[in-house]
Amino acid sequence: MDVMEEPLKLGISRCLLGEKVRYDGSHKLDRFLTQTLGAFVAFVPVCPEVECGLPVPRESMRLVGDPDKPRLITTRSGQDHTARMLQWAARRVSELEQEGLCGFIFKSRSPSSGMSGVKVYNENGMPAAKGVGMFARAFMEHFPLLPAEDEGRLHDPLLRENFIERIFVFRRWRELEARGRKKGDLVEFHTRHKLLLLSHSPRHHQEAGRLVAGAGAVSAGQLFEQYLPLLMEALALKPTAKKHTNVLHHIMGYFKKQLSTDEKQELLEVIENYHGGLVPLIVPVTLLNHYVRKYREPYLAKQVYLNPHPLELKLRNHV
Repeated sequence: MDVMEEPLKLGISRCLLGEKVRYDGSHKLDRFLTQTLGAFVAFVPVCPEVECGLPVPRESMRLVGDPDKPRLITTRSGQDHTARMLQWAARRVSELEQEGLCGFIFKSRSPSSGMSGVKVYNENGMPAAKGVGMFARAFMEHFPLLPAEDEGRLHDPLLRENFIERIFVFRRWRELEARGRKKGDLVEFHTRHKLLLLSHSPRHHQEAGRLVAGAGAVSAGQLFEQYLPLLMEALALKPTAKKHTNVLHHIMGYFKKQLSTDEKQELLEVIENYHGGLVPLIVPVTLLNHYVRKYREPYLAKQVYLNPHPLELKLRNHV
């Protein structure tokens, strides 16, 4: 992992940090987020209901009407808080531009903060899990390229590893832009992320490669503006065992002259065991990192794919 002086900043629903801000005065503390991931990030907490002026405790609310443009209504008294929430959300997302966020973790199923599958009630009081929380929608529309997840989906090891990988990539992107938009820096950034891109999408890997290869034909500003959406679109696609196996074999090819017959056989067996679901991804990656150090392979030593996030998070132990 790169040494990063400033902590990675991550927006988060305040209740997930253990703050008692829910409608009933409770919280939804998530210990993985606070104790494990929290050691590597600086959280920027947000609670839409409290920040828009509602008390704790308060009457519960739900989304009502058109799933694409619902109203926010209290469940007993029928009070409409739609305008209040939308006005606050528009102001809050603008304020968050100054925070330098690298992602956001929302509270699942919340009428303000759920990023998908939120219940929306029709005129007959029947719910359909087709909605998006009002603040979550405003945030994702305002920051379409920022990684976003809810804490419920992060219980899935594949989604968790993918999200955390993306926020660390976005952190490196922010550092890249902070140095000024220089074509040479972007070429270096792309070179370091090539195998990571390949593990998510061979098509995007090729498109990004063509874009960087033609860097001389566009301005630095255009190059940066075109590269980031391609990068984040690729990383939002979940890698599979098949795609990882392709990358692992690709990396193995760099050692065809150094490895002994027994070492090659062992590495092939480890990769095949991963592909067959017998061992997690960390096993072949650890062996390949050993060979990178042993044989001092400079190109692979810089590849983010082999060290995409802090080892202490143990994310590749479960995928």
